[in-house]
Amino acid sequence: MSSLFFMRSPAYSRLVLTTLCLVASICAAPTVLAQEFHVHALANFKLENGTTLPAAQIHYATYGKLNAQRSNAILLPSHYMADGHGYEWLIGKGKALDPERDFLITTELFGNGRSSSPSNTLEPFHGPRFPVTSIRDNVAAVHDLLVNELGITHLRAVIGFSMGGQQAFQWAVSYPEFADSIVVTAATAKTWPHGIVRLEGQIAAITADPAFNQGDYTEQPVHGLDTFGLVWAGWLFSQQWWREELWRTGAPAGTTLEQAIAGFRHDFIPGADANNLILQMRTWEQHDVGTTPGFDGDLHRALRSIRARVLYMPSATDLYFPIEDAKVEAASIPNLLFKPIPSVWGHTAGAASNPQDAEFLNTQISTFLVVEKKSH
Repeated sequence: MSSLFFMRSPAYSRLVLTTLCLVASICAAPTVLAQEFHVHALANFKLENGTTLPAAQIHYATYGKLNAQRSNAILLPSHYMADGHGYEWLIGKGKALDPERDFLITTELFGNGRSSSPSNTLEPFHGPRFPVTSIRDNVAAVHDLLVNELGITHLRAVIGFSMGGQQAFQWAVSYPEFADSIVVTAATAKTWPHGIVRLEGQIAAITADPAFNQGDYTEQPVHGLDTFGLVWAGWLFSQQWWREELWRTGAPAGTTLEQAIAGFRHDFIPGADANNLILQMRTWEQHDVGTTPGFDGDLHRALRSIRARVLYMPSATDLYFPIEDAKVEAASIPNLLFKPIPSVWGHTAGAASNPQDAEFLNTQISTFLVVEKKSH
């Protein structure tokens, strides 16, 4: 998830852009990366809850070219409210993924405002009437995209941060032969109860605003969105990050804690629609690979079924997906390399929010993928 907090001064905005670039729609990459944007249409797409969307769509982007053997494809599914730019901390010369070698597909979750969402879908599914979409629904939609639009029946890897990591785990369970490897940063295969409490608190922050009007608002519920941003900020970084005043990184001299907090509170995710935010939080909180058909709610049996090689990289200080939860899951995953990110940057460490974490992630992922390639 991005910490898209903006003080009104351009100088303070640079703090965000340099240290917390997780949703790259507002991030300037070090170099301009060639990208192609596409939309995949899904007629009469049936969700696992039984609802059928008559005209669903998935937005996605690609970097590089698919080789003649169709053996260089890597999928990067998006995280919370992100678009197709969300992994540019991992892409480019000298990074783990190189478009001159790899064919990269970055997909966008239902509910981000571009793929099918409450805000862009016609009645009877507009706004609060849009059905909750699961991580498995998103994976099934992207599977259709890969197979029927791109002609890809096998992936070199699925790499995901946060909700993208949830999708990577689901790929490994739902389609065990489809990818050689998965890489998961700052995520778990199940949203555990404490994470659900967090998400419910953030949903309640939005819905408590009378302007929300049960989702049938005429203007965005600004007060609710402000409270949502403030609640989210309390979870995004570690206690040590705040204690060491790392919010001062790149900020103008004299910036106060009160100014930093105000930046989180106001326009935390610029332009976001309240119903879209809530939909993706519902998607997030309901996820559990153990509820995949055939596993009867048994998380550990689902994890033991994984055949792909797994690089599992929780952040040592993540409050969203605590490392203790990741360790519980890791005990059931075969073919596992468990490499916690030694960072005080909390959840954001999983998307390279600072130079040290960027170097660690790119080095570990690059080495893992090189070993995977040599083994085939």
